[in-house]
Amino acid sequence: MTKNRRTMISVTLILLFGFVLFYQGTDGFRAFTQESARTYELLKNKPEFPSVTLQDSNNRTYTFEEFSEGKYVFITFMYTNCGTVCPQLEKNMSEVYDLIPSEYIGEDIVFLSISFDPTRDDPETLTKYRSYFGSDGETWRMARINNQEEQDKLLERLGVVVIPDGQGNFQHNSAFYLIGQQGHLLEMMDYTKIIKASDTVISYLNNKVED
Repeated sequence: MTKNRRTMISVTLILLFGFVLFYQGTDGFRAFTQESARTYELLKNKPEFPSVTLQDSNNRTYTFEEFSEGKYVFITFMYTNCGTVCPQLEKNMSEVYDLIPSEYIGEDIVFLSISFDPTRDDPETLTKYRSYFGSDGETWRMARINNQEEQDKLLERLGVVVIPDGQGNFQHNSAFYLIGQQGHLLEMMDYTKIIKASDTVISYLNNKVED
């Protein structure tokens, strides 16, 4: 066997070994980044939405279960002082809301924006903020979770990363979340793909898919 041939075989074996490791490490190429890996695991495991108590813009307090009452729930996580992604996130949410047939709104699905900055996002602040995006405060509510332990459990359960920057702002990931009628995560969707998100939601509503 010539030296060149041995070298080629060695390189091929190294590439093949690396390919196998990469395939295994990315779960069959489905998780190329930390964020996509987190999303894949969440959708595979379909975690249950934990019990939390919400206080909304109308100063009403109730549990998530009382709010959802067996409906689908379309959710975002935000904070009102955010000057980067949150306004676009909520604007896109409003567009998804408008694309859902009206007969489903409030009957089969409700919308919920949860602030992870409860100290500053009191009911008065949430009332002002929701007015910017057309939230009606009923079928689409904005709320906070005053119990820090409950909030932390929820964020961890749904893979929401929130990192304070020490100056009153947060670094965080953003997505659309669809919770099923039985309280389990069904979908975690790219918030920039409005049509795709609305089509996904409508497919669940039309087919009454159970989680």
